[in-house]
Amino acid sequence: MAGMALGFAAYFGDFWAFLLVLGLGVVGLVVGCSLEGDYGPGDFVRHRDRQQRIRDDRRRTRGDWQF
Repeated sequence: MAGMALGFAAYFGDFWAFLLVLGLGVVGLVVGCSLEGDYGPGDFVRHRDRQQRIRDDRRRTRGDWQF
């Protein structure tokens, strides 16, 4: 159904309609997965402990920081 919606938006609308339908589909997917319990709010945020931040700061000041 998502492919049909994108196809109709691309055929009858323009590029912006296609992007709008695509964006709404992505938002719907994320909301649906979070309501089902597949994703939690913490899955989209990277957590670091305090000691890891201190080690990263020391590496930056020494100049051996790796990207």
